[in-house]
Amino acid sequence: MENLLEIQDIHTYIGQFHILQGVTVEVPRGSIVALLGRNGAGKTTTLKSVLGLRPPSQGKIIFDGAEIQGRRTFHIAGLGIGFVPENRAIFRALSVGENLQIAERTKGDLNRKSEMIFSLFPDLKRLIQLPGTHLSGGQQQMLAVARALVADNRLLLIDEPSEGLAPVIIEQMMEAIHKLSAETTVLLVEQNFLVASQLAERYVIIEEGRSVRSGKMADLVNDAATIQRYLGAA
Repeated sequence: MENLLEIQDIHTYIGQFHILQGVTVEVPRGSIVALLGRNGAGKTTTLKSVLGLRPPSQGKIIFDGAEIQGRRTFHIAGLGIGFVPENRAIFRALSVGENLQIAERTKGDLNRKSEMIFSLFPDLKRLIQLPGTHLSGGQQQMLAVARALVADNRLLLIDEPSEGLAPVIIEQMMEAIHKLSAETTVLLVEQNFLVASQLAERYVIIEEGRSVRSGKMADLVNDAATIQRYLGAA
């Protein structure tokens, strides 16, 4: 299967700290790939390196056949890469509708995508006039994902979508991500292995800034030793 995104042996520093020390990830077009690893392993930094928020000092990042490392973040996003950050980063003073509106890359994006977005997240249609300050954590997460769907993004980078959510909301979020994967490719950071294993077809494990294992998620689910060694769960 053709790769939409290839991360080739990237090294990324934050200040003097060498956070990524050789991360390689392949994301086939139309797939969901999970980045796994313990806290502090470098998963979020990997996503930010793709976007140019933490530019790598070494290695290549190839999106749809073109190298993008070294480009400005706004240009990378404009190629069709959406980002759902761990902290959700919605504009709390703005309404749900206004949060969606400002995510347009070209005029009319929201009108073109509204039916798909509200079919995934029907609560948002009901809450369209409500300010972000009045949303629950789950509703904020729905809005963060929905906002990344407004523009024509071919790749979504989603950071910890289940963090802090009640189990029933996690189920809703998982169902939505499954459905949106029919429209776009997903690179997912997820600390909850059960969630990741049910969403992703492939995985990459990052350990202390290096990618150490990758393959089919179905194989990892049956490999208790690898799960225990790198993820601390069985």
